[in-house]
Order: sequence, then structure tokens, then C-alpha cells
Amino acid sequence: MSWRAAIAAAAACGSLAICALAAGCGSSAPPDSPAQSITLYSGQHEQTTDGLVSAFEQQTGITVSVRNDDEDTLANLIALQGSRSPADVIYTENSPALEFLQEKGLLSGVDPGTLARTPASYNSPDGDWVGVSARVSVLIYNPSLISRSQLPASVMQLTDPKYRGKLALAAGETDFQPIVTSVLKTYGQAAALGWLNGVKSNAASHLVANNETITDEVNRGQAAFGVINQYYWYRLEAEVGASAMHAQIAYLAPHDPGYVIDVSGAAVLKSSKHQAAAQKFLAFLVSRQGQDIIARAAGNGQSYEYPLAAAVTTSAPETPFGQLQPNPITIADLGDGSTAVALLRQAGLL
Repeated sequence: MSWRAAIAAAAACGSLAICALAAGCGSSAPPDSPAQSITLYSGQHEQTTDGLVSAFEQQTGITVSVRNDDEDTLANLIALQGSRSPADVIYTENSPALEFLQEKGLLSGVDPGTLARTPASYNSPDGDWVGVSARVSVLIYNPSLISRSQLPASVMQLTDPKYRGKLALAAGETDFQPIVTSVLKTYGQAAALGWLNGVKSNAASHLVANNETITDEVNRGQAAFGVINQYYWYRLEAEVGASAMHAQIAYLAPHDPGYVIDVSGAAVLKSSKHQAAAQKFLAFLVSRQGQDIIARAAGNGQSYEYPLAAAVTTSAPETPFGQLQPNPITIADLGDGSTAVALLRQAGLL
């Protein structure tokens, strides 16, 4: 569910519910007091966030209280809480949630030195959030059910009737919204809606909740192929082992509207009472140490996301970031995802 879909329902909870969620609301503690602590709302994968938080706490002595949830849920909650939000920092998997909050005037500007650590094309166009890492959309497929040569070369071919019953889709994933926006920007609203209707028809028997489910089902042969971000494949391989990995990944044609770079980013809330400590956390995320943690995260292998800071690369056997050939859609073009959400609703996919 998008944050826009949830906002009306959540608003019915009223101010008492918001204050209950906003633990620490109205605290009289002075900003950045000696016993510093910040609250992080994280929509990133927990194992990645945990590694970053642990290292940051050890380096700075600043305690980080983490609330994990879907990024759309957290963005919606912040929009409801407004100036009463206990969050100091929000860390998301995708840029639209950050753009949504930026448009509402809820984010502080990021320190220029922090922004300078990552390419400007992957940061907020207005300097209100910083890009931390990136992923790329790919096709995951099971060769026992569909050969590489039978895969679509373009995301637009997902509507071909020959793929009916073979395609798995997680339309409710925020990862899918940038692809919808990319198709919309390339072909227009009517074509994008028609495309979504065709995709829905072909994926009707495999409409699932998230990319993890797509990856698992394709690997086990329950679906022939699906659209995911590349790192889900590498994470599952690390979890189950190479001998149990039956699925493979393939790229769409260079510059295809379905070949999209998704940017994970972070921002400081304007309402934060701990601005300096919160800015330190953002600076840590794009520091050499923070980016190395993303490149070589603990747990079942690695994060498998692409670090965005210069001179830091993942040690996984992935296609190097500089060799990817995505659709050159910009962060500004991706926007807040609201039009994509409206189209997904109109197609009955949300």
C-alpha cells in the first residue's frame, strides 16, 4: 500500500494515536545534549541498517533508536506527525518517499560536504536528502521453465499473451513504482495504463507481496520469471547456497524503460531536535566506512546494493555499476511516485 493510499485511513486514528506512536514527543531535552541519541525511521533492509547503526554508535557514541517498517508507511506516518514526529532521520530504499516528504517541507537541507560524497545525479535535486546506495531492476527466471532467449527484451513485452501464467509481479512493492513512472515518462499515461492492465492479466496467478517472494517462487519453479531488483537474487544465493540456486538473472535491453536505477537515500527531519547528530548520521552513511559496510554487509553474505560514494565498490560478482545501461530517467523525473500510484490503483493493482 502506498503512503497516499494509507494516509486517509491513518488520519482516522486521530492525534492520540499519533502521540502514542511518537514516543518521546514533546521531550524537553536540549538539542544534541551530552548523552546524544537520535531516532531513525528505516525502510531499508534490517540487516543493512543494523550494521550501519552499530558502526555509527561505536564511532560517535551517539545512540540510535531504530523503527523499521515499509518506507511508505514511515513516510505517511511522518506526514501525519508533522512537527511532532520523534524521527530525526528517515532512511529509505527508494527516492519517491523522500521526494514526497521534501514536497511537504518536512526535510532539512543536507550538509554540503555530505552531498559532495555521492554523485549529484543521485541526490535530492533540492539538496534535502542524500543518495546512499543503488539497485537496478532485472528479470529473474528459472531456465527449467523459460529459456533466456524466450525472455522479453523490453518491459513493454510483459503484456505479450505468451507470458500469461508465467510472470510473477509484486505491484505493491515501492520498488515497482519507479518502473511504472519510467514507462509513463517514456510512452505517456494512456499507454502506461494499458501496459499495466496487460501485465496484471499475465501475472494474475502470481501477484505476490514482495520481491523476496518473487525470487523464492521463481527459484523453486512456482513461477517462470519476474521483475526484481538485482540484489534479491544475490541475497537468496547467499542464504541457500549456490547448489540450491536454480534461478538466474538477465538484463532488459539497454536504456529500456524497465531498466531502472533505484536510489536508496536518507534525510534529516526539519522537526528533529538533534540536527547536528542527525547530520552526522547522514555523513556516516556516505563515508568510506559506511559505504564499505553497504558493500560488504554482515549477515547472510552482503547487502549487494551498489555503494554510491566514489572509490567504493561491492565485492560481489555483480555487473559493475559503471557498466550498467539503464533508462536515463532522473531523480526529478521519478518524483514522488504519486502518478505511478494513481495508475496502479486505476489498474486494480493496489
